[in-house]
Amino acid sequence: MSAIWRNHANKLAELISNNNETQAHLYLEQLMLFPVDIQDKIIEDISHLSNCNSESISNIINQYMMFELK
Repeated sequence: MSAIWRNHANKLAELISNNNETQAHLYLEQLMLFPVDIQDKIIEDISHLSNCNSESISNIINQYMMFELK
């Protein structure tokens, strides 16, 4: 992952670790305009990581950015 994504991941991890879900939602909304239901899924996935680091968080964010091709 790029340094930019790692930086975003670090900020998001900080917000979640401080139990500041409202700010985490706002951060994701501003960052990528994710709908609220996707924000919830991202935050939930991050909160269940056994090894919470910027690479893991970046991978989760990237998962939700992928568009399904039909």
